[in-house]
Amino acid sequence: MGQLRKPFQGVVNIIRFNWHFYVLAGVFIITLVLAALFLVQASLQTWFNVTILLAVLNILVSLLVSWYVYDYSDLYEFTWLDKVKLPKADNIANINAGFDETSILIKNKFMEAKLNVFDFYDPLKHTEVSIKRARKAYPPYPNTIRIQTTNIPMQNGTIDIAFGLLSAHEIRSAKERTDFFKEVNRILMAEGWFVVVEHQRDLANMLAFSLGAFHFYSKKEWSKTFREASFETADSFKITPFLTAYILKKNGNTP
Repeated sequence: MGQLRKPFQGVVNIIRFNWHFYVLAGVFIITLVLAALFLVQASLQTWFNVTILLAVLNILVSLLVSWYVYDYSDLYEFTWLDKVKLPKADNIANINAGFDETSILIKNKFMEAKLNVFDFYDPLKHTEVSIKRARKAYPPYPNTIRIQTTNIPMQNGTIDIAFGLLSAHEIRSAKERTDFFKEVNRILMAEGWFVVVEHQRDLANMLAFSLGAFHFYSKKEWSKTFREASFETADSFKITPFLTAYILKKNGNTP
């Protein structure tokens, strides 16, 4: 049996690991409320009230979307993967950015395959405080191997399927990100596949996360990375309106 996620686990983790943001947002909103009540001229109160309303709505909408994506959708059920005709796999790699909620779920779906788990988190490069907090709260999957994004300790052509689930966007350098995808390409067999799931910097995510969506990359940027790393996109589809799955193949591999 797979590990069952607790109700609201996703959205609770977001608040837990990003509590500083919500504290700052709360202070900002309270300051505006006090200013609107006691300091601002009557002619300006409407503008302050609108600003307060928009700030509150922004927080509520982002949390609601996060609940939908990480708690309500089938993201962690992996039923979305059933539409992809992946080959029988003997060796699988799951590559995370320091916070791993998926390895045990992947293992449950591919029970007969050997699962290799890699963690490319580097505190000098990947400075998100939320990841540091998550790493303290959740232990790594057993036998996880710490790696550099440009050096995965596997021989050429040894992996059937690799997974990069909500992790590659943490590589903020475009060159390093391309080099990482090249390294994944190297360890894949000739008929290997790379399953990448990411938020995109698009209208849906901008409406949901406002400025937070700039932490993601556009479809154009992802396509450029895939192309420069000699991957072709065999398929791409929405898991939710806010999450995109890319099914990548090595050049010359037919779907």
